Amino acid sequence: MTVSLRDARSAELYARAVTYLPGGVNSPVRAMRSIGRDPLFMQRGAGGEIFDVDENPFVDWVCSWGPLICGHAHPAIVKAVTDAAQCGTSFGAPTAGEVDLAEEVSRRVPGVEMLRMTSSGTEAAMSAVRLARAATGRTKLLKFAGAYHGHVDGLLADAGSGLATQGIPASPGVPAEVAASTIVVPWNDPDAVVAATEAHEFAAILAEPFPANMGLVAPAEGFLELLRARADATGALLIFDEVISGFRVSRGGAQELSGVIPDLTVMGKVIGGGLPAAAYGGSRALMARIAPAGDVYQAGTLSGNPLAVAAGLATLALLDGEQPYLKLAAATHALADGLAEAAGSAGYEDIQIVSTTGLLTLFFSTEPVTDYAGARGCDRDAYASWCRGLLARGVYAPASQFEAWFPSLAHTREQIERTVSAAAAAFAEVER
Repeated sequence: MTVSLRDARSAELYARAVTYLPGGVNSPVRAMRSIGRDPLFMQRGAGGEIFDVDENPFVDWVCSWGPLICGHAHPAIVKAVTDAAQCGTSFGAPTAGEVDLAEEVSRRVPGVEMLRMTSSGTEAAMSAVRLARAATGRTKLLKFAGAYHGHVDGLLADAGSGLATQGIPASPGVPAEVAASTIVVPWNDPDAVVAATEAHEFAAILAEPFPANMGLVAPAEGFLELLRARADATGALLIFDEVISGFRVSRGGAQELSGVIPDLTVMGKVIGGGLPAAAYGGSRALMARIAPAGDVYQAGTLSGNPLAVAAGLATLALLDGEQPYLKLAAATHALADGLAEAAGSAGYEDIQIVSTTGLLTLFFSTEPVTDYAGARGCDRDAYASWCRGLLARGVYAPASQFEAWFPSLAHTREQIERTVSAAAAAFAEVER
């Protein structure tokens, strides 16, 4: 039987929030509408757990949607941010930390010799696209259905994540001529990629190498290699959006795992260690086009913010060596196996579990999910019911079928076991 959450304080805050914030939130998926309830307001976190304002504890598998790969309030990261803040929160001038972080990223990510920091993944993706257009002299972009590259005009076509969760069929406010410059094809469809690249001259092929905004949908064997080959053959640049996968699936991101090196890489989340930070990078030849070295303009008052840089450097330091990724892989594997066992114990067979190091999605589907159409075909009502059951038992999972789970280095065996137990009970309550 489910447990009633104490939510008086969250309800009070939500009632105030809807007066001053659209939908009562500052990012759509936080509203929890797709699982049929009002949002919970969080107060603090520690390791693999968070606590809402009513002091309900939850095992947290959202982890701020990915940045907190070391868990909440890691002492080394908190100290780094605190020390930085004591020296000043922002200067609008270069700092040594920015150089240190750029060098550290360049050592880790194969495709990045030089980078420019921004304050969000959306800003980084927008800037990478602008650079690709300047470098190629072309306008059109190729992207994949269900891929989310931030709320940039022209990139919201067939985007996943919040747009899918909210059921928004188009992008009001985006000029038709801007949207027309983006060509969308299905993920994992090589014939569609070949046909599109033969029919259009693209400035860039833009892809999440491990798409995680329609839920985690792994690339089919040889698909990333095809993207590299088609970019090379047609004069387009290949841009990998590694905002989610960067520094999470491996030290050097998905490009290190696959061996497919993009021309430009978009990074975020882990690079800021839980503070607002992102970046885009590539070869020195390409990045030299960015002002003030070159003629492609991009700027930001808080880019390279010293607090965010300190958090990013401290996080990357905690990810040094093989051991952190072996530990993260083991936690992810244990969670995936446990969820499968939980479904089996409840006699629930209509699920698909997809995982890689640090990422996982449980799809309510009878068939493997290989693209956005498959993700949209999932039983979202069943997911919503199951997710509410998890919340009632102290497990905080993504409030959307289209979002990935984010295991962290802070999650313990006991927290995984609590999650599996809650999942089994929640499965038993899902209406068939």
